[in-house]
Amino acid sequence: MKFLDLCKVYIRSGGGGGGCVSFRREKYIEYGGPNGGDGGRGGDVWAEAVEGLNTLIDFRYQQHFFAKNGQPGMGNQRTGKDGDDKVLRVPVGTEILDEDQDTVIADLTEVGQRVLLAKGGNGGFGNLHFKSSTNQAPRRANPGLEGVERTLWLRLKLIADVGLLGLPNAGKSTFLAATSNARPKIADYPFTTLHPNLGIVGVDEVEFVIADIPGLIAGASEGRGLGDRFLGHVERCAVLLHLVDGTSETIAEDYHIIIGELEAYGGDLADKPRVTVLNKIDALDEDERLEAKEALEAAVGKRVLLMSGVAREGTTDVLRALRSQIDSDRLRRRAEEGGEPEPWQP
Repeated sequence: MKFLDLCKVYIRSGGGGGGCVSFRREKYIEYGGPNGGDGGRGGDVWAEAVEGLNTLIDFRYQQHFFAKNGQPGMGNQRTGKDGDDKVLRVPVGTEILDEDQDTVIADLTEVGQRVLLAKGGNGGFGNLHFKSSTNQAPRRANPGLEGVERTLWLRLKLIADVGLLGLPNAGKSTFLAATSNARPKIADYPFTTLHPNLGIVGVDEVEFVIADIPGLIAGASEGRGLGDRFLGHVERCAVLLHLVDGTSETIAEDYHIIIGELEAYGGDLADKPRVTVLNKIDALDEDERLEAKEALEAAVGKRVLLMSGVAREGTTDVLRALRSQIDSDRLRRRAEEGGEPEPWQP
């Protein structure tokens, strides 16, 4: 299954059915009077976040979603049938944008969350509705209201606790494969990862989700390489894991490239908590490790961790550091919502 995180859809709600002009005609009943029923209401268009989806690929093959029109009213005081609704089932984390791709209509972040995208038109009144003491035989009926037609964009932002950042071949996919059951493609050339991958990792009997996105290069915010559009998948993360290649000859420069792209992307991404890790230390001896660590700590301004994803050296310490940041983020959110923090349990 291909990964798709941005698509364009066309929706239209159902139009209301027209009212009916009808009169009761039966033998031996001279003055039957009007009995035209109202038209049925048109169907709505909804979007709903469901389980089991992690891509928008279904919308690659179907872009048009039209609800059913309401049935016209009928004689004998019969109201037309309402039109069926149309529901767009999307993955959790989907943003619904207006046609300008800037105005956010809804952000579906929980399973079962629904939002009304286009309301169906009301059905028209039949001539029975217009009967009065001064107009006992009305010959008028209202047409149903037309449906609403819109063009929308769906943008998926994966729900994860940790987001992986780094230059191409920094070892992000290797780390994800070493710590989870995810099996991303791993190779010795840049941009092996072409779309985000999710993996569930566990440490000290606690599990959380890590998102691996394609690597960034200098100028990604201007469209170089694969660009920075995949950074949207780590906007919701509680903490960012920044991997730096320990075998690089420009460790400090590599670190500043990623930080510069985060700042150019905007939002609060550059201000999120980060855990910086010097990766691929299995290829370095003790003196080289110390030299690389000092160079990276000088650039970061605080302590960094050492790790080798392929040799699984130091991965547990990294996972524990990530878990600590995630717990702190959850406590902060609980305090902002006014709830009491729950006691910690193993």
